[in-house]
Amino acid sequence: MTRFFAGVGTVMLVVCGVILAITFVERLPSNPTVLAAITEAWVRLLEYVPLFLPLAVFMGTLFASYKLTKSSENIIVASAGLSPYQSAKPFLIGAALIGVIATTIINPYSVNLSAENISAENLKLVDESIWLRETSDNGTITLRAKDVRVVGKNLVFQDAIVFKQGKDFKLEESIEATKIKLSETGLDAADAKIWDITGTKRTASWHADTLLNPKTVLDRYLQPDQISFWNLPKFIEKMEKIGASVRGHWVQFWTLLFLPLTMIGMAALGVAFSQTRQRRNYSFGVKFSIGIITCFALYFLTNMFNALGATGALPTFLAVIAPPFIIIALAGVFISTFDTI
Repeated sequence: MTRFFAGVGTVMLVVCGVILAITFVERLPSNPTVLAAITEAWVRLLEYVPLFLPLAVFMGTLFASYKLTKSSENIIVASAGLSPYQSAKPFLIGAALIGVIATTIINPYSVNLSAENISAENLKLVDESIWLRETSDNGTITLRAKDVRVVGKNLVFQDAIVFKQGKDFKLEESIEATKIKLSETGLDAADAKIWDITGTKRTASWHADTLLNPKTVLDRYLQPDQISFWNLPKFIEKMEKIGASVRGHWVQFWTLLFLPLTMIGMAALGVAFSQTRQRRNYSFGVKFSIGIITCFALYFLTNMFNALGATGALPTFLAVIAPPFIIIALAGVFISTFDTI
């Protein structure tokens, strides 16, 4: 198991280092300090971890198995009468632990960090803009903005325009401002351009009481991957009560819940592609290349199933649970016939 974690750790270190360096260079011009650029690059890196973690487990398993083969340990284990399934137990247990840690610790930590840097990239957009709408006894308020930032406990919408309608849905005012702040007390803007019903324009501070607050806006508009694994069940329950679509959130929840099973499948696949009884395994490079191609194919298969679940073509539970079982079944077939490959 030590060699397995060393193999996975080496792969993760290389991949994370490359991604962190590239992201840091990209973000450096848009940040005032080097520390701010590093912080943003770190947050971005954590968002990418779920994408390459299964591949890292697969490659780490291959490397660990290859080292065991070169040192003749795998041959000794096979000669002792242990089956490939028994010798693969440490890899499978280690992969499951990685999945548990990723779901219960890394995901919440990543979400908490990214929540401090919410922008339009994290929200569901319509026509590349953020739209908010609230209807109350006083009428309707509609807000459109190009971007949004979290500032303390408030949301600041940038390049925003607000339309106020009365109970009869007739337009009463339109307000345009570079920044409009949403707090617990409502919407506020300084130096706003205000047009009334007669078309008269004036520049002044503006305020409107709303039922919306920063928390309800984020809950309604955040993407599923911007919600912590621990908060997803309550969030889904709340959204279902108001009739909102939560298919994407269910897919995210089941994906995180069964991530340990996915990691087990990738480790089993790594064991399957590394099986040999020869100390000098000249076919390792070929197996490694085929394994990487297979890994990417399975990645697209998983994404396809997730898309089917999110659109309702498949039940969300089935869409998430099917790929890991397909991977495990495929690995089982390879392992059971490894004498001939």
